[in-house]
Amino acid sequence: MQTRTAVAAPVLPVARTALTPLGMDTVRIDGGFWGQRQDLNAAVMIPHCLHWEHEVGWVGNFSALLEGRLAEDRRGREFSDSDVYKLLEAMAWEIGRSGSPALQETFDGIVALVAACQQPDGYLNTQFGNAGQRPRYSDFEMGHELYSTGHLVQAAVARLRTGFGREDRLVAVALRAADHVCEVFGADGLERVCGHPEIEVALAELYRATGEERYLDQAHLFLERRGRGTLRDIEFGRAYFQDDVPLREADAFRGHAVRALYLAAAAVDAGVELDDGGLVDAIERQYRRTLARRTYLTGGMGSHHQDEAFGQDFELPPDRAYCETCAGVGSVMVAWRLLLARGDLRYADVIERALYNVVAASPAEDGRAFFYTNTLHQRSAGTPLPSDEPSPRASGAGRAAWFEVSCCPTNVSRTLAQLGTYVATRSADGVQLLQFVPGTVSAELGAGRRLTLEVTTAYPHDGHVRIEVVEAPPGPWELTVRIPHWADGASVDLNDGRGPQPASAPAFVHRGSLAAGTVVDVAIPLVPRWVYPDERIDAVRGCVALERGPLVLCAESLDQPGGVDVAGLEVDPSGPVAGADGTVVAAGWHVDLPGEPDPYRGAPRRRARERADVHFVPYYSWGNRGPSTMRIWVPVGHD
Repeated sequence: MQTRTAVAAPVLPVARTALTPLGMDTVRIDGGFWGQRQDLNAAVMIPHCLHWEHEVGWVGNFSALLEGRLAEDRRGREFSDSDVYKLLEAMAWEIGRSGSPALQETFDGIVALVAACQQPDGYLNTQFGNAGQRPRYSDFEMGHELYSTGHLVQAAVARLRTGFGREDRLVAVALRAADHVCEVFGADGLERVCGHPEIEVALAELYRATGEERYLDQAHLFLERRGRGTLRDIEFGRAYFQDDVPLREADAFRGHAVRALYLAAAAVDAGVELDDGGLVDAIERQYRRTLARRTYLTGGMGSHHQDEAFGQDFELPPDRAYCETCAGVGSVMVAWRLLLARGDLRYADVIERALYNVVAASPAEDGRAFFYTNTLHQRSAGTPLPSDEPSPRASGAGRAAWFEVSCCPTNVSRTLAQLGTYVATRSADGVQLLQFVPGTVSAELGAGRRLTLEVTTAYPHDGHVRIEVVEAPPGPWELTVRIPHWADGASVDLNDGRGPQPASAPAFVHRGSLAAGTVVDVAIPLVPRWVYPDERIDAVRGCVALERGPLVLCAESLDQPGGVDVAGLEVDPSGPVAGADGTVVAAGWHVDLPGEPDPYRGAPRRRARERADVHFVPYYSWGNRGPSTMRIWVPVGHD
């Protein structure tokens, strides 16, 4: 039975933080860029993921376990259980958002199958510990057992946060699994960690949702054990697992990007709840250096393909960008937690960048194919990928219907379902509007003081944000509106006769009384702007990129006159730039490329070229119209 007893949000600190999240029960997205994607997620992406998880046998693994044929018939990688759990989490948030009876019925069927597979002591996994399989916990480096359990727990947290109690079947399964983890790996148990962090962030949130301190204690134990060299050294080094140095001593995120980000999110959670400011400080310091030196313009993270890992400082080649979609989701997780803990609205800029240019870029326009990796430069147009079989490769020239490792589609799906929880926060004095989406924001400010705002906007394609105060508390209160760091010339008009007031980053703050019926107009200029890279990023030295509002733009070959390869483009940043219908046109040149390669010469080649417009489109939209070449960073030409 569903009863709304708590804020419906994935991150809900118990300890006091600078800002408090609002849940999907009080924030509603109505249409617009993200509302359309939430609807697409419900109507297409979740059913698409469900179809494929049946098709490739990952849901069927649980049936095979019950029927005694798992050792012979198990399908998928060792962590395929986790993708079933991420899909359950996406379903749980979507049920909480829309209340869909049909989705609830589907959800219940999968949960019943999973529950039937749980062993008496709470252990649950289809890769280890069953007849004919390797023993439990025999591969901490790559086995992903605790990782999978973590995603099971996060799905259960979604149920708890959307009004379902401990009697809910999935919640009961997850609690037993979490208790098993605490018993086996507690202070007197195995002093080990999982090669892929995830159980830590899940246990911290389970503590927040249940009040059971043993879950927080166990999360903290795992965090303190990390970096002590308990995992076997491998070809990528222990940094791959973040097990090379203790968590607090690192300078920046390193190793496998998703692992590093999930671990960091958990550390902020534990630091907040244990009043360990030093731990939060350490993660914030590492994250800021990572953002400044190891993050792509899109907000994507990870420049190494072989180990899906961060490179060294300024090692950011656009054509070798890995930028796994899951790492984009992980960066949002870290930035959101730091925003709540510190109250620094600049982290909302980080979230906005990753959402629009990584998360939104992954799914195709029809919701039936996904990018696993998000390159910034596609040199070869490639060929369309089949829609009826999974791709064996994470990186490629197009979106795939499914992957042999399909963590990203389900990660996108669960993120879109819970997206409303990133829109706004509250404090004791008012509300902070962080992301510009059409819809309604409501908040209780304490002592029965209720506030409701209605937001109307076509952002990110239009910079006008209209905020109407529908319900206002008595007395003074505080309205905070984030102003992005790039929004030079932004203004806010309180419609009080004084006209527009200049507004600068990180926020416009009004302290006082705004009565019901008041309309606040925010104007955020969306003028296309050139972006120049740090000189230490050798891979793009001499190049520029184009942005408009929160959107990174790219040049796709299909938009260029004659469909020329983007390898032959140069731009003139001093020339005119104009935008219309989502396309931005800049002055530049088309360069004649040599017919035969001649890569190394004794003198520079004199190349023929002609003046031509260079067309740019939002990066998130590229790759939807067939094979093409694409680039974000374009060389600067000279007459």
